[in-house]
Amino acid sequence: MQPNTQQDVTTEKRSGLFTMFLNMIEKVGNKLPDPVTLFIIFAVLVIIASHFAAMAGVSVINPATDETVEAISLLTRDGIQMIMTQMVTNFAQFPPLGLVLVTMIGVGVAEGVGLISALLKKVVLGSPKVLITVSIVFAGILANMAGDAGFIVLPPIAALVFMSVGRHPIAGMVAAYAAVAGGFSANLIVNMLDALLAGFTQEAGQIIDSEFIANPAMNYYFLAGSAFIIVPLAVWITDKIVEPRLGTYTGPQMKLEKLTALENKGLKWAGVTTLAYLAVIALMIVPESGVLRADDGGIVISPFMSSLVPIIMGLFLFPALTYGFITKTVRSDKDVADTMAKSMGTMGMYIILAFFAAQFISYFNWSNLGIILAISGADLLKSLNFTGLPLLIGFIIISAGLNLFIGSSSAKWAILGPVFVPMFMLLGYDPAFTQLAYRIGDSITNPITPMFAYFAILLALARRYDKNLGLGSLIAVMLPYSIFFGIAWIVFFIIWYFIGLPLGPGSNIFL
Repeated sequence: MQPNTQQDVTTEKRSGLFTMFLNMIEKVGNKLPDPVTLFIIFAVLVIIASHFAAMAGVSVINPATDETVEAISLLTRDGIQMIMTQMVTNFAQFPPLGLVLVTMIGVGVAEGVGLISALLKKVVLGSPKVLITVSIVFAGILANMAGDAGFIVLPPIAALVFMSVGRHPIAGMVAAYAAVAGGFSANLIVNMLDALLAGFTQEAGQIIDSEFIANPAMNYYFLAGSAFIIVPLAVWITDKIVEPRLGTYTGPQMKLEKLTALENKGLKWAGVTTLAYLAVIALMIVPESGVLRADDGGIVISPFMSSLVPIIMGLFLFPALTYGFITKTVRSDKDVADTMAKSMGTMGMYIILAFFAAQFISYFNWSNLGIILAISGADLLKSLNFTGLPLLIGFIIISAGLNLFIGSSSAKWAILGPVFVPMFMLLGYDPAFTQLAYRIGDSITNPITPMFAYFAILLALARRYDKNLGLGSLIAVMLPYSIFFGIAWIVFFIIWYFIGLPLGPGSNIFL
């Protein structure tokens, strides 16, 4: 969102064992090639590994289907043809690509006409600076209800907010990203992911109990409680570890002056437009026969949830157009089109990263190496012969490790659920508790996994403020979130276990 400043920042290193560890991560990571090159290397390595794994006859039994999953070589005639013929399709169908670009149409116009700047003036100048980090992190937790859109909208806005009060914009950006990614299971509102995972949990639970029924809110009490752990923790990490590590930002500063009368008028009518827009959306989802409800009247899994990206685009676009015409920053449709084009022009690096990331992830999926790693990890945990709480904690750690290789939460649970839900049921644990352990592990490593497609977006956005920012530097500033989130969540999990509180409506720790 901010114009490409291409500035360097001054980084001041602090002493201490933890800082030395992060420095080592940064140093090693920054010796790696450029992320674009890195994705190319990863893609080549997957192709080679797939061939040797196939030659060795590597295979596993998928517990969800009882089918044998074999490693598939991409160096065969069929594999090479697939690589060549699907290259464009891989890129065009890369899920975050359309989501990012469509959202940026609305966000770009809002920035270009000055709406976002005016809102920042209104909010920042009228709010205590001490609450800025808290507000951004809390907004990140709430953004989970909008699915993946939070990864695109919030980090660049957070960067602008931090810069507007003289703080490091990258610190604001990573705080927002960590809240959305690392706090992915700290939900205050039941959302589509809850319903999606519950469906897999129900199927897995019915392996043991044919009458078992899962509900999307089965983990709600714990996940809502987690938000009040993750928010203050993320604020502390940002203020005490991440921002001091980044040092003093020496790039262009954003000075906020008081709103003019015309800007106030523009904001007023932009607010009216927003309310009118939300009223139209409400008419589509509030009535039981609303056009964006599912055929059965549901909302959690419905056309509404699948329409969040265009809805969010409109939420920025229509108020921005109103603001622009009132403040005279937009005088014709040509100005609107030019603003959209400028917004797309800032996405060049992301588009390049997305192209090569899409190829790598596709090759990884085609080769079946991801599924094989997931099932092998599950078998490893079973073979350790842990029982009780140590087994559950081991499951959290295994889930966190697998998340580094398979980004999709539902895809991993489709594999792990049929293994661990029945196993833990036989040990007396409610499937809701097993699902909860998985969700904790699945969230912990989200901020640092390159397999999470939005990590490439974060890197591209961060380089607008520091052109020399390397992959190692970004991982080093994100790693504290994963480490401390992991420790805090596991401790919270253990406390909840010993107290024996219900996990959600009708769901407990034990059967």
